[in-house]
Amino acid sequence: MSLHLPHGLDPRNFLRPRRRGIASVHSEVRDGIVPAGERIAETTDQQGGAPASANYRTVALIIACAMFMENLDATVLATALPTMARDFGVRAPEMSIALTSYLLALAMFIPASGFVADRFGAKPVFRWAIAVFVLGSLACGLAPNLPTMAVARFLQGIGGAMMMPVGRLVLLRSVAKRDMVSAMSWLIMPALIGPILGPPVGGFIVTYADWRWIFWLNLPIGLVGFVLVGKFIADLREGEAQPFDRTGFILSAAALGCLLLGFEMVSRSEGAGIGVPLIVVGAVAGLFYLLHARRLEHPILDLSLMRVPTFRLSVLGGSLARITQGAQPFLLPLMMQLGFGLTAAQSGAMTVATAIGSFGMKGVARRLLHRFGFRSSLVVMGVLGTAAYAVCGLFRPDWPLAAIFAVLVVSGFLMSFQFTAYNTIAYDEIGKERMSAATSFYSTFQQLMLSLGICTASVALQVSMDASGRASPGFPDFSAAFWTVTAISLAALFVNLRFDPQAGAELSGRAKPA
Repeated sequence: MSLHLPHGLDPRNFLRPRRRGIASVHSEVRDGIVPAGERIAETTDQQGGAPASANYRTVALIIACAMFMENLDATVLATALPTMARDFGVRAPEMSIALTSYLLALAMFIPASGFVADRFGAKPVFRWAIAVFVLGSLACGLAPNLPTMAVARFLQGIGGAMMMPVGRLVLLRSVAKRDMVSAMSWLIMPALIGPILGPPVGGFIVTYADWRWIFWLNLPIGLVGFVLVGKFIADLREGEAQPFDRTGFILSAAALGCLLLGFEMVSRSEGAGIGVPLIVVGAVAGLFYLLHARRLEHPILDLSLMRVPTFRLSVLGGSLARITQGAQPFLLPLMMQLGFGLTAAQSGAMTVATAIGSFGMKGVARRLLHRFGFRSSLVVMGVLGTAAYAVCGLFRPDWPLAAIFAVLVVSGFLMSFQFTAYNTIAYDEIGKERMSAATSFYSTFQQLMLSLGICTASVALQVSMDASGRASPGFPDFSAAFWTVTAISLAALFVNLRFDPQAGAELSGRAKPA
């Protein structure tokens, strides 16, 4: 299948916010959508920069390879879950732990990535993050059962949590501001290619080879990246690291870890006895973190950022919307393979539609926001995007595959637009001195809600199966799961209505000249 870009579509012609930059780009990469790159050299969250270097393309491509490895791994895995469930002798919904354990590690360790990079240097941390990710990939490929797979995925997630945020710092410190636009053009390509290649590549591997090759493919890519980082990237450091909030890190990690693992266990019929106590422990740890954070000037997760109106509303609205975004790559491959009887390769070819829709959205996002503004766009597109994913609950074998593909393209288009808007306006009122803290906070909640989306879908699927007495999920169960997560995401409407009508007017180009 060949991909033809719409006429006139340039991957760099995206939003043009004043306070945008790599912080927002990183958020969009995590959402699995195409990040904006235009005018990034003019953003306020970039300080200084290295002298002009002829090898900035090399630096960007090395970081891009690491990003490609991580993005491809995530999208490939979802297609393989039914086959892995058969090999491990578990029910397909139980494979959700293979996704949530990775996202859990991201949520727990991303807040510490900035301190670790400042303390030990961005280059060595980035290099060893690649090594940890590759080691986790090797362990995943050798995993004999689901518990081992979950632990190996968590190890992968630790590497991923350090790899992408620290890679961002490496780029900031290695590339001059005047070269940043060009460097970002190279860097964003994995975000364009990974989600599109992932499902069909995963389907091909599972159908014609062994699913373990999904993880073993990371070994040569990671090894090459490890060597190239050591050879071509300088170890540039900036200033002294702020004191590390160890107590805050322990409390926040305990809260996030126990809450997500608890929700994951509750999704299993036999796991409620463990899941409920974990949720209680997580809630208590979270309460203690709130009390702790109030006493520090620089807590690991700065809750005072929620006093900033556009940031707060973006976090809340985006969190609700990400419930569906997290559930979608878990539910769709299961439905396609278990319900429709498609092979993994056929399933991968179908689910790539959402990535294509996301890609196509970027050509119109700036114009829509300029025409209608952030508030109106988020209200309308949020309702339409949620409704489009709710239609997935109506999929049945008598639907033409072309119609299903079209619905998924539209769903990806609309949901991607929402995240572009959320990830842009979140930083509108954030000064450069707080950009790093805002990025860590936003990214952590991003991973938390994506994980919660998977857990919610798994719980809904399991409850529906138990109520009907089915041992494996049927179409009514998938419908219940899709409609549960979309109902939660629809609640973002009430958050979006609270945006000021003029919010982000300068970002969208709607502000009138003084």
